Amino acid sequence: MFKAFFKSRKWVIIAYVGLIFLLWVNYYQTVLRVKLNEWYRSFYDICQDIQKHTIDDFYSQMLVFMWVAMPFVISVVIERYVARVWALKWREAMTFSYLSHWRKVKNEIEGSSQRIQEDIYLFTKMVENLGIKIVAALMTLFAFIPVLWNLSKGVDIWFIKDVPGSLVWIALIVSIGGLIISWFVGWFLPHLEYNNQKVEAAFRKELVFAEEDKQNYASEEKIVDLFERIKYNYNRLFLHYGYFDIWLNSFNQILVIVPYLIMGPGIFTKVITLGVLIQVSNAFNQVRASFSIFTNNWTAITELRSIYIRLKEFQKNINYS
Repeated sequence: MFKAFFKSRKWVIIAYVGLIFLLWVNYYQTVLRVKLNEWYRSFYDICQDIQKHTIDDFYSQMLVFMWVAMPFVISVVIERYVARVWALKWREAMTFSYLSHWRKVKNEIEGSSQRIQEDIYLFTKMVENLGIKIVAALMTLFAFIPVLWNLSKGVDIWFIKDVPGSLVWIALIVSIGGLIISWFVGWFLPHLEYNNQKVEAAFRKELVFAEEDKQNYASEEKIVDLFERIKYNYNRLFLHYGYFDIWLNSFNQILVIVPYLIMGPGIFTKVITLGVLIQVSNAFNQVRASFSIFTNNWTAITELRSIYIRLKEFQKNINYS
């Protein structure tokens, strides 16, 4: 899966140049996120203490925001375009690498067409999407942990105010806790996704054969039977995703108020300003979201794991058949 793109003479330059460019763009976006975080503090401090500021100060902050936000928007557009082209090249490399082996296989391999056409496409697309998110999360952690560590000095709750970097530790603890719980709550999802792809493949295969021979394929009895399997698997999948969604959405909503619960008392004791509170909220959410990258993308990761299993099986069959 990776060798066909990253170790092939034909594709190695595109693979690594594209990867380096995407890493650089993510670094640039992280720098802009830090600048936006600093802007939150300045802007809300002005709003809190309007007696010492004028309307010109307000508009100047709007200009500062635009100077940071617009380059960020442009970089995101460029990143998404390059990432999509890069993923398509990866798909091309994998497709023709698999085809060269598959043509030599004498025995029929279940779902070959789906694995070459659909699974490779989904694999490269999801790896590209999740890969960018993981890289962005790591760079965000690198940039925002020092910021959040320094802002922890404004915590005014007696049992944690003397703990260095308390906000960072809280973000880490809730994220790891959320990941562990998500792992157990979503325990059955990868297997169900894998089964789902198998029953869908069987249904699609019957319809493909029926395009050439409707007399012997896609009879009403056969189609009903295949679709009943699809319905059965989807109903199980929806049920398991139902309680997983309850957990994940509840967890994310509770975390919205965590930084306010921690820093809120400091507003009333005048240890911090409104700008600091907003800056902490933004920085905390950046760090917590980065720590929680796997929890927040659990559905996509589950689908990727099931696709990886199918491609691994296919790769093993074409190599040893």
